[in-house]
Amino acid sequence: MILFETIRWKNFLSTGNQYTEVKLNGYSTTLIVGTNGAGKSTVLDALTFSLFNKPFRKISKGQLINTTNEKDCRVEVDFTLSGTSWKVVRGIKPNLFEIWKDGTVMNQFASANDQQKWLEQNVLKMNYKSFTQIVILGSSTFVPFMQLTASNRREVIEDLLDIKIFSSMNNLIKDKIRIVREDIKTLELKKESLSDKVSMQENFIGELEQQSKENIEDKNSRISALFEEADNYVKENEAIENDVFDLTKQQEIVTGATEKLRKLGGLKGKISQKVTTITKEHKFFTENTVCPTCTQHIDESFRINKINDAQTKAKELQSGYKELEEAIKNEEEREHQFTILSKEITKLTHGISKNNTRISGCQRQVRDLESEIQRITEQLANRNTEHEKLATFRENLQTTYEDLISKKETITYYDFSYGLLRDGGVKAKIIKKYLPLINQQVNRYLQMMDFYINFTLDEEFNETVQSPIHEDFSYASFSEGEKMRIDLALLFTWREVARFKNSVNTNLLIMDEVFDSSLDGFGTEEFLKIIRYVIKDANIFVISHKTGMEDKFENHIRFEKVKGFSSIEA
Repeated sequence: MILFETIRWKNFLSTGNQYTEVKLNGYSTTLIVGTNGAGKSTVLDALTFSLFNKPFRKISKGQLINTTNEKDCRVEVDFTLSGTSWKVVRGIKPNLFEIWKDGTVMNQFASANDQQKWLEQNVLKMNYKSFTQIVILGSSTFVPFMQLTASNRREVIEDLLDIKIFSSMNNLIKDKIRIVREDIKTLELKKESLSDKVSMQENFIGELEQQSKENIEDKNSRISALFEEADNYVKENEAIENDVFDLTKQQEIVTGATEKLRKLGGLKGKISQKVTTITKEHKFFTENTVCPTCTQHIDESFRINKINDAQTKAKELQSGYKELEEAIKNEEEREHQFTILSKEITKLTHGISKNNTRISGCQRQVRDLESEIQRITEQLANRNTEHEKLATFRENLQTTYEDLISKKETITYYDFSYGLLRDGGVKAKIIKKYLPLINQQVNRYLQMMDFYINFTLDEEFNETVQSPIHEDFSYASFSEGEKMRIDLALLFTWREVARFKNSVNTNLLIMDEVFDSSLDGFGTEEFLKIIRYVIKDANIFVISHKTGMEDKFENHIRFEKVKGFSSIEA
C-alpha cells in the first residue's frame, strides 16, 4: 500500500511564497471547506502535478505558477511504500523534478520523461488515469469511469487487477513478432539466394567437368588425327625416298657427262684446229706450185704427197669429227638427263623437307595438346576451390534453413503467446473471474446509498442496468444525482478491488464537491455512513463549499484568501 503522508506547496496557483502543508494520513475523514476561489481544490492539482506533472483540473502548466510572484513554484509530496520513504519534488521557474528515496535524491541524468515513466511503472504502479479513478472523485472537470472510452476503461481495470503487464508483454511480443517476421522474410530471401547459388555452383562445376571432358576428348581426337597425319607424311617420305633412290641410281648412270663433254669439247677444238691447218695446207699445195715467199718451185711429187696426205688426214679427221660430235651429242643428252634428274631429286628432297617440317609441326602440336590435357587433368583433380565454394554454399544454406525453421517455430510460439495475451485471452479470463466480485461490490455500495438497481458490467465494460421500474437502463439515462451514486459505487469498488489485489492500493481518497450539486440530503447521509464505517484503512478528504458538516468529520481544514493569497486558516 502507498501511504501518502504530507503534501506541501508554494507559489502554486493562488498560494504565495509560504509553504501550505496538508497532512494526508492524520485522520480517517477530513473535510476541506472554503468559499469559491479560496483554494480548497488546490490540493488536488498539487497532488496530481507532483506525481504526474499535470494538474487535476483543466489548467495549463503555465497557469500553475502564482501570477504575483511568478517564480519558485514548488510542490512536494511524501509517501511510504513497503517500508521505503519516497519524496517527489516538482517545480516551475526553475523547472524541477526530483525523486528521493530514503532521503537520497535519485539519478538525475535520465530524461524527465524516462524518470516519470520509471516513477509510474516501478513505484506508483499506476498512471494518471488510474490514479484519478481510484484516489479522486472530482467535479465537472473529472471524467468518471462510465464516461471513459472503452480502451480507457480497460486500462483502468487492467491497472486495478494488476494485469497491465500482459498488455506490456503483448506489446513486446508484437514487436518481437514484427522483428521475427522481418527476420523470416530476410531468411527466406537468403535461403532462395543460397539455393540459387548452390544450383548455379553445381551447374558450374558440372559444366566445367563436362567441358573439360569434352575438351580432353577433342584434344585426344586431334592428337590421333595429328599422329595419322604425321604417319601419312612419313609414308609419303618413304615413297619419295624410294623415288629419290631410283633417280639417284639413274643419275649415277649419267654421272660424268659434263666432264666428258668438257674433254670432248677440248678434243673437238683440237680437231677443228687440225682440220683448219690441214685445210689450209691442202689449199696451199693445191693452189701453189711455187712458194709465194721464196718463189722457188715446189716439187710436184712433194706437192702431190702433201695434197694426198692432207686429204687422207682430212678424211680421218672428218670421220673422227663425226664420231666426236656423236659422242658430244650423247654426252649432252646424258648431261641433260642428269640435270632433269637433279631437279627432280631436288624437288623430291624439298618435299621430304616439307613433310619433315610438317611432321615436326604435328609432333609439336601433339606435345602442346598433351600439355593441355595434363593441365586440364590437373585442374580437374585439383578443383578444390570450386568444390569448397559449393560446400560453403551448402553449409550456409543448411544453417539458413535451420535458422528459418527456428524462426518459424519462434513465430508460432509468439503467435500463441500473442493470442493468450490479447484482450480476449488470459486477461479476459482474469477479468471474467473478477467481474462477479466487481458487480457484487458495485451493487452493494449502491444499496448502501439506497439506490436499488442491478448494475452490471460485461467483459467489454459496458453496463447493463435493471430496476424494478425499467427493465433496461443505461448510465446516461439517470439523473446527475443517480450518476453520482453510480460513480461513488464504482470508486469504492475500485478501491476494494485494489486493496484485495494489492496492486494500486493507497490510503488516500479525495472527493471534490460530491455533496454540493449531485447528492440530496438523504444520499449525503448514506454516503457519510459509507466513508465512515465501510471504507477501511483510508484517509478520506471531502472538499465542499457547504457549511455545517464539520461535526460529521474527524478533522476539517478551512481555506481562505487574504490579500490575494490562499492559505489554511489557523
